[in-house]
Amino acid sequence: MATAARTEETADVMVRMRDGVHLATDLYLPAGTGPFPVLLERTPYDKRGDNHGDFTRADQRVRSKPEIARWFADQGYAYVLQDCRGRFRSEGSFTKYLNEAEDGVDTLAWLCRQAWCDGRVGTLGLSYGAHVQSALACLNPPGLAAMFLDSGGFSSAYHGGARQGGAFELKQLTWARKHALLSPETAADPARRAALLAEPVEEWIGRRWRIGNSPLAAAPEYESYVVEQWDNDRLTDFWKQLGIYALDRYAGYADVPMVHMSSWFDPYSQTAIDNYTGLAPIKRGPVKLVLGPWTHGQRSVTYAGDVDFGDQAPLDGHVGGDYFALRRDWFDRHMLGRQDVVDPLPSPVRLFVMGGGSGRRNADGRLDHGGRWRDEQEWPLARTRQTRLYLHGDGSLDEAPPSAGAPPCGYDFDPADPVPTIGGAIASGAPVMFAGAYDQRETAGLFGARHPGRALADRPDVLVFETAPLTADVELTGSIVANLHVSSSAVDTDFTIKLVDVYPASDDYPQGYAMNLAHGILRARFRQSFEDPQPMEPHRIYAIAIRSFPTSNLFRAGHRIRVEVSSSNFPHFDINPNSDWRVPEAPPQIAHNNIHVDRDHPSHVLLPVVPDAKG
Repeated sequence: MATAARTEETADVMVRMRDGVHLATDLYLPAGTGPFPVLLERTPYDKRGDNHGDFTRADQRVRSKPEIARWFADQGYAYVLQDCRGRFRSEGSFTKYLNEAEDGVDTLAWLCRQAWCDGRVGTLGLSYGAHVQSALACLNPPGLAAMFLDSGGFSSAYHGGARQGGAFELKQLTWARKHALLSPETAADPARRAALLAEPVEEWIGRRWRIGNSPLAAAPEYESYVVEQWDNDRLTDFWKQLGIYALDRYAGYADVPMVHMSSWFDPYSQTAIDNYTGLAPIKRGPVKLVLGPWTHGQRSVTYAGDVDFGDQAPLDGHVGGDYFALRRDWFDRHMLGRQDVVDPLPSPVRLFVMGGGSGRRNADGRLDHGGRWRDEQEWPLARTRQTRLYLHGDGSLDEAPPSAGAPPCGYDFDPADPVPTIGGAIASGAPVMFAGAYDQRETAGLFGARHPGRALADRPDVLVFETAPLTADVELTGSIVANLHVSSSAVDTDFTIKLVDVYPASDDYPQGYAMNLAHGILRARFRQSFEDPQPMEPHRIYAIAIRSFPTSNLFRAGHRIRVEVSSSNFPHFDINPNSDWRVPEAPPQIAHNNIHVDRDHPSHVLLPVVPDAKG
């Protein structure tokens, strides 16, 4: 990524917001007199730092944000980098997510007043850098001309990103501690830094945080928003604020060319899909959706966790030339209107179908799962066949309805011994959890593991339902829905699902390989409504529906499709104590939970089968 070293640079221009707070802003202007089209990236991660995914397949060196800005300036764009409120060189106090809409609008208005801006502003950024774009777009500001949202941009943080199914995502805790340590207040206060370092987050995962009783007590601005998110367990107006909720704002959302890009092992895949399906039918756009096989921001590698998806997996060469060229070409064509530039995303949807590899262990020690890119015209795929498979007491999963009088499948869920998280759609979870695909078997280094070497399927509190070995390849693309009939001895408990591709035993994997694909969770008190939680009547049977995160996978002939059912996935989610949430400090208790699988209570899953699957 060579540059011509002729960019005009101005650091720390303090741009005034409507409330008088000034945000530190760096300008990178191309050579010439202008005016120029502008690209704006707003970040809480230091405008002079770097991002772990900003490299290419051909050159693995991570580029700094200033280096990337200079490269775009050499392409003819004024590139603007800004520290979000309360972060690094900007003034103000940081509250995660909730100031970004107004600050983004004020920044864009300031840009449009500059003589070097030609009135067209595109936005781009990863993760939080995508959240700020969607917050801005909800207000449809003048001057916004195009967007590229990578792995973020909340459709609803309540439904994914902060909570799922009513449960709290504990990555919010690990993120908060990491960034409290990086805050300007911590940099200026050695005592605060020492206090934060004295409280390792690993020792607090699994404990309920309160104001003044958390590892963030020395950083009250971080502690307060985390506890507020955790305490607001119902879907109230708190969760419908600008910055974390776009679902009811699509009608007034900016109508500009936009890309929503994410990946199967990223916590924002559902957000990207929600935004695409909500906006594409009502906007001229164009609106595009890209879904790869990566973990959060790792778009130029072939693997996610312990599974490799082959040479096609990277974005580079398969979705544009590389990440930098893709975004440049997107803005050249759709913001500047350059018809001489080949459209890098000619189809509405480009997705990666995992699977089809050799199943061997590759030279890097990872499972060769394989996969391929495919263009589609819509999401969900119009040709999908929703296929119903029933859960049976013998652990089978098939199309035969259950018999009358079949006993339920039961287990005891002990909050003191939760099912450990092994991979999945996670970000910012270090040091207690990591994203990606893994054999669902405990390892010595796994947080919460008590029996290294034991398969999760062998736990007494994990119910396993799987097909017979497939006689032909089967592709699932979309979300599975588990319609379960459940009962519990408790007034509240959780139910979780996990979709797994089960490899048969082989020389490389004598015990087989159970590869996680997608997860789902529901806190039972929210079974009817996220707005109005209701207790369960102990031992009464209830019908619930759990929708998984999306995926796309080719199950090869000889494999099995497995659905695991349990009541925890920790530390991905907080642990339900199985007690009455309406009683403060009610002690945890063991819940006996049942999945009913008889003719009158036909628990089943709906699988999004795509016909004519090909390896």
